[in-house]
Amino acid sequence: MLALTINGKPVEVPEGITILDAARSRNIRIPTLCHLQDVHGAGACRLCVVEVEGEKNLMASCITPVRDGMRIHTHSETVRKARKILFELLLSDHPEECLQCGRNGNCELQDIGELIGIDQSRFGGQRSKDQWDDSSPSIIRDDAKCILCRRCVTICNEVQEVGILDNQFRGFSSRIGPGNELLLDTTACTYCGQCVLVCPVGALKEKDATSEVRRALADPDLTVIVQTAPAIRAALGEAFGYEPGTRVTGKMASALREMGFDVVFDTNFAADLTIMEEGMEFLERIAHHFFREKLINEQQLRDTGFSLPEHQSVLPMITSCSPGWIKYVEHHGWDCLDNLSTCKSPHMMLGALCKSYFARKIGIDPSRMVVVSIMPCTAKKYEITRPEMQHDGLRDVDAVLTTRELARMIKEDGIDFAALPEGDFDSPLGLSTGAADIFGVTGGVMEAALRTVFEVVTGRELPFPQLHVTPIQGLERVKTAELTITDPVKEWAFLDGVTLRMATTSGLAGASALVKEIQEGQAPYHFIEIMGCPGGCISGGGQPRPVNDAIRKLRTGALYTEDEGKVLRKSHENPHIKAIYEAFLEKPLGHNSHRLLHTRYTKRERY
Repeated sequence: MLALTINGKPVEVPEGITILDAARSRNIRIPTLCHLQDVHGAGACRLCVVEVEGEKNLMASCITPVRDGMRIHTHSETVRKARKILFELLLSDHPEECLQCGRNGNCELQDIGELIGIDQSRFGGQRSKDQWDDSSPSIIRDDAKCILCRRCVTICNEVQEVGILDNQFRGFSSRIGPGNELLLDTTACTYCGQCVLVCPVGALKEKDATSEVRRALADPDLTVIVQTAPAIRAALGEAFGYEPGTRVTGKMASALREMGFDVVFDTNFAADLTIMEEGMEFLERIAHHFFREKLINEQQLRDTGFSLPEHQSVLPMITSCSPGWIKYVEHHGWDCLDNLSTCKSPHMMLGALCKSYFARKIGIDPSRMVVVSIMPCTAKKYEITRPEMQHDGLRDVDAVLTTRELARMIKEDGIDFAALPEGDFDSPLGLSTGAADIFGVTGGVMEAALRTVFEVVTGRELPFPQLHVTPIQGLERVKTAELTITDPVKEWAFLDGVTLRMATTSGLAGASALVKEIQEGQAPYHFIEIMGCPGGCISGGGQPRPVNDAIRKLRTGALYTEDEGKVLRKSHENPHIKAIYEAFLEKPLGHNSHRLLHTRYTKRERY
């Protein structure tokens, strides 16, 4: 412990922390703009400067470690004057259009201006940046609003390891963006939106789809269907003053009806469907693998009814629900494309079913049907534009709204969210099991799959408390687990004694590490789950701000609680899933399933 003095009061703090952390430990708030706890500390904005006796210059508290005997003044007259000048200089290079900005009222620059008492800037003159990049279907870059905090650079390069954004040029010409002044859609950007999530101002934002959705809602000749992803129910409430991790499933369903959507479905239904398709695909792959390993003849393999081509039976199988991850591997892991599950993501599956099965069921021309997905993810906006995500000339999903966009629309419509009754989703594509709820957290897709796969093979439930595969839970970058099959049912007897090895990761840095293992032939796994955003969909690029590990844990806990509160907690127990197979899809991996619910992915260049 080190002894210092902060604002005339003696304190003891651990060695190795910064002045900013020391002040926070004593409930002293120092304004920061570029700082992200445990992620980014560059001292770029300088608004966190403090006075340290004996030093000739003010010190950036977010990057200055404490020393024994330091005498620190966090709000002296000198410090307050310096902060005001620094803030005014920031404003002098920032557009004065707060009322027209989507971040108005939720802008860290505004918050700090109020905190330090600034309502106008004395400085003017030429502004340094004005590039506008709306080339991507997911993200807009407005350089005029960039304050050069470099948060997005750290997220893109160090957390996601995609490396699209960086500091370009020097001095007054400095800007943040892709090299060579390239536009986002000409790079290997994955559209994960983590840069959007950490941007303190409006320099990075999702491409707005609210006007498109409102036009559809206003058209009496259209049937507008909405679906909501698992992670939305654990985060939407934050936009209305609820504590992080508050579940607002019922109020969300009611709000969507108040907004005028004709049908309110739950993407969770399609998450259960994904498990049926992906789980059976995994079983086919391991059947091929272990039949060959145990030298059982090919006739026995055919007798099981399995029909996968050999090139689609490679292991490890990797989940394909995250469009950011899919785009990443298309750019960086060409030799891993056959490892990907052929399943579409759940909301694309549900969109395909709406425009086929459901349209036929209610007697509507699917061309007069609009499907809107409420997603925690900016990459989903890109996903719906992919040519693979359509059938019979129609897109599976027509528009994607992020959680933030939905919250804004609810407020614009004058809906009192807190006063809404608890609503329900519509049938038949609205009922889901607890396994679907945990799709929103890292490790959840794999756990949901294992609940079904293990029971199909052995006839017994997973041997984990409350069905939770605890080794693959949590926020560590890469997590692994093993599960040994004993006493399988007769048709799976050849798997007796087999130990399945699994890995999960969230965030593209972990994905990069696992791809490298596969490419080098060092991956010992049979099944890998990859989510593009750290922590999974609960911290997707379209979720309410801020997002940190404490909030991730609260949202994760909410989804596990939702799962545990369900009567049905395994996807194969969902009666509506059984019914749709009987009435339309016939069987997992059947003809209709392959036509509507599965796809293939493609090689992409880096630029």
